Amino acid sequence: MDQIKEQVTAALEELLEEADLREHDILVLGASSSEVLGSKIGKNSSQEVGEAIVSTILPILKERGIYLAVQGCEHINRSLVVERECARRYHLEEVTVIPHLHAGGACAVAAYEHAEDPVMVEHICAYAGLDIGDTSIGMHIRYVQIPVRLKIKEIGKAHVTAMKWRPKLVGGERAKYPGKIR
Repeated sequence: MDQIKEQVTAALEELLEEADLREHDILVLGASSSEVLGSKIGKNSSQEVGEAIVSTILPILKERGIYLAVQGCEHINRSLVVERECARRYHLEEVTVIPHLHAGGACAVAAYEHAEDPVMVEHICAYAGLDIGDTSIGMHIRYVQIPVRLKIKEIGKAHVTAMKWRPKLVGGERAKYPGKIR
């Protein structure tokens, strides 16, 4: 578990540096504890792994004032665990379900248990995302999505991908853009 926590910390800190998130921005996490352990997604869920991942990420994000949204699995339609404060701030559509190990997944369960006032929402538009185990979080990232190439390629045995957001560039050949785009 210590190695998983170290890998999660390194990946998250690199993503945060690259994504330039601000207070009240949302970061989405998708994670398969089964993949982290080297099994096929959904076939070897581990609450211990989910707890290790979420308990590592939460303090880092809280320190920066960034909201965490944790995507559940397809058995709960990839709904997400967020704090009620986040759901209200962003006018998110709340849904009725409580994640558990085999319908939601270990990380969603850990996030629900760690939250001060958890709610489940149907969809979000996060500013960045960390995907541990190819759980397909892209639907929850704002457009335009930019891949972030992390130095950490795996957490445990799970493939890791990350992405950030930038605003759309609009206009044509006469349009001008700022020097730095988010």
